[in-house]
Amino acid sequence: MRTLVTGAAGMLGRDVVRAARAAEHEVVALARADLDVTDAGSVERALADHRPGAVINCAAWTDVDGAEEHEADAFAVNASGAGHVARAATATGASVVHVSTDYVFDGRKSAPYVESDPTAPLSAYGRTKLGGEGEVAAAGGRHAIVRSSWLFGAGGPNFVATMLDLGGERDEVRVVTDQIGCPTWTGHLAPVLVALAQGGAEGVFHVAGAGAASWNSLTVEAFQLAGVDCRVQPATTDEFPRPAPRPAYSVMMSERPEAPVLPPWQDALAAYLEERVTA
Repeated sequence: MRTLVTGAAGMLGRDVVRAARAAEHEVVALARADLDVTDAGSVERALADHRPGAVINCAAWTDVDGAEEHEADAFAVNASGAGHVARAATATGASVVHVSTDYVFDGRKSAPYVESDPTAPLSAYGRTKLGGEGEVAAAGGRHAIVRSSWLFGAGGPNFVATMLDLGGERDEVRVVTDQIGCPTWTGHLAPVLVALAQGGAEGVFHVAGAGAASWNSLTVEAFQLAGVDCRVQPATTDEFPRPAPRPAYSVMMSERPEAPVLPPWQDALAAYLEERVTA
């Protein structure tokens, strides 16, 4: 199977390319320098030239705070760009797996979000990602929209790496306890995206690390596993104001019996830390 991966140089994209090759796909890996998804003509030509059977769209504007000031730019990638990819795939007969986010929810629920729950993004980033979901669905082709959350991986900057760096420099860090979500390792998510592409899955799927954590408890676990001698103190979101509002509770689970299930986030964190050591 020929699989085209957009955003192939990003943290998730790198692992998707690796997973697709491990599954013996013929992989067309296109980084941003190779394909700008905001250019509809370039996207159409790329898919017409390569004729993939499936496209996994990892191209994304991921600067959550930056999107507040530059929403039009984020929309061009996350929404319009996703639409360009989906329409070009439909025109060439390829299926699409599109990656979305827990930030399409407002975080006011007290139980895990499932696929049928109403969306209500709080931030520009969430709005642009929700726009991308709509564009992909409206393209009319075979598609799966995979919402995941709190990604970390060896292929790019992420919260866990940042905290490990800080923990090596300080005796104490303060981390919020009032944002709860599902930490997800790209090394676990990527093979699932490839499998969904290969199986021609359709519709919306919630796929994230099993269980739930706060940013604080994630940091505590990371320091313990990595042997970092740094105290982790509790803090609230109000103590660390950011340009983009975050959902207080964005734990996700699937109501679809056929949905893939990832390992617990603690196992994901251990695997990521091992990967950091061997990389």
